[in-house]
Amino acid sequence: MPHMPGIQCLILAGGLGTRMAKHAANVPKNLIEVHGKPFAHYQLSWLKKAGVTDIVYSIGYLGDLIRDYVGSGAAWSLSVEYVDEGDELRGTGGAVRFAYEAGVLSDEFFVMYGDSFLPIDFRPVMKAFRLVDKPALMTVFKNDGRWDKSNCIYENGMVVLYDKNGRGAGVGGFDFIDYGLSVLSKQMVNDYIPPGRKFDIAEAYNLLSRQGELAGFEVNERFYEIGSPCGLKDFSGWVLKKGSLI
Repeated sequence: MPHMPGIQCLILAGGLGTRMAKHAANVPKNLIEVHGKPFAHYQLSWLKKAGVTDIVYSIGYLGDLIRDYVGSGAAWSLSVEYVDEGDELRGTGGAVRFAYEAGVLSDEFFVMYGDSFLPIDFRPVMKAFRLVDKPALMTVFKNDGRWDKSNCIYENGMVVLYDKNGRGAGVGGFDFIDYGLSVLSKQMVNDYIPPGRKFDIAEAYNLLSRQGELAGFEVNERFYEIGSPCGLKDFSGWVLKKGSLI
């Protein structure tokens, strides 16, 4: 039986979590408790179930608490490494570049956020990326403005236009939203994310889409997040209904 390559996921978990200060005093968002367990437990359990084998945590604010809880990842049968931005937060793109320069990234890897829960199988997404000759792939969800502002036009397997701020949402095909999971190549990081400065990865996605270089993959399960009180409530409800899945 041929060896299946490992699937790596970079989790961006270095943010300050200002909207959740009431719920997360002195803990990073990734460790907010949901029904008695840190959110990281649910996220890592699902990632393992969804096909991920290796994790890189990009940590910053209170990152040592994440390192102390997750450790080597053995409790979830995962292999976990860390890159620590310290107090110098670089933005989402800057954090990816920092991990790239630390030499811990695979040639192709997922990137997602430390406060996101994405109840899909990651394996078909990686398979799709490996079949397209593009430097990046973004998962998208037919949002129609329901969960947040729609921010991309998706047609025939490509993100034709991505705009983080949703300018044009509701007109001209802005019916989809970035699901919060992308696959990047190391070459994309080198070519599209500048070193040495704070940078929002949304800028790279926007440029890629305008150049016809951002592949897309449509998913049908809504996303969850605990970066807001409303999001935390929704995810808590999901755990009550479907927690047996993890």
